[in-house]
Amino acid sequence: MVNLLQLGGMLILMLVSCNALSGNIQIYSAWSRATAPGQTNGMVDINISSMRSATLIGVSSTAANSTELHSMSHEGGMMKMREVKSVELPAGKQVNLGESGYHLMLIGLKAPLKAGDKVPLILRIKTDKSIDEVEVRVEVQPLTANKAMAQDEGHEHMHHH
Repeated sequence: MVNLLQLGGMLILMLVSCNALSGNIQIYSAWSRATAPGQTNGMVDINISSMRSATLIGVSSTAANSTELHSMSHEGGMMKMREVKSVELPAGKQVNLGESGYHLMLIGLKAPLKAGDKVPLILRIKTDKSIDEVEVRVEVQPLTANKAMAQDEGHEHMHHH
């Protein structure tokens, strides 16, 4: 009986530890718009939050030849887009790649993005202790979708495990 209680206590501690770890990075409201005929690039809108300071240091997808993180800024009355190597994720703050001045590009799509498809992404996120890979499936919305419509479709929450 004592061994059973000890085992139960150890299991509870292990579960609590896993939940704390899995809750560190949260990915939600990830979506992309379907592509128009002939369009070879796509963009992903995604929200990321981290309980601890972290840095998004890379993204990959089997749906495209390459993926890039870009910053956008207004310079001289024109919108400028530049590739960046990383995006800071301040502790406890939500970062939206789509509205925060950053976005994620799928370059050289291997097939058109069609409404209802799920695009696989792997996000590489660096914390002070490790570099983790977080797998995400991005919902492709109709070509006419906007951010509000995409968020109404579903509020998938994905957590790092």
